[in-house]
Amino acid sequence: MNQVKCYSELILLPTFEERLEYLRDVHKIGEDTFGFDRYLNQNFYKSPLWKRTRDQIIIRDDGCDLGIPGMTIFGKVYIHHIIPLTKEDILNNSPGMLDPENLICVSFDTHNAIHCGSEPRITTFAEREPNDTCPWKYLV
Repeated sequence: MNQVKCYSELILLPTFEERLEYLRDVHKIGEDTFGFDRYLNQNFYKSPLWKRTRDQIIIRDDGCDLGIPGMTIFGKVYIHHIIPLTKEDILNNSPGMLDPENLICVSFDTHNAIHCGSEPRITTFAEREPNDTCPWKYLV
């Protein structure tokens, strides 16, 4: 029997790798979810209701990748559905579309890692020191 996954369970996992693997287990890599009906989810993602929900999730997760404190997303924040949306979800206005238990903040690279099986690039920076004027030269 397939276990239903959710945000409350996901955040109990301490590491990025564990959370990523948890989310990968839900998806079939490369599976086409909307095909020619992509307009349905595009309309949904432009709706005021989605935009409000999106903002609430970003605030809840503090804009951090997979909700991990300190893994701030620099750039566009994506909101990922833990249980993927289907055409039927949108047509039937399924409650899971806006349920915070089904949503998590992710970066572009993490989103691709979940859906495509690629490895995300995780950027970390060296500790700043006095008189350090070029921190970007010291990427770790």
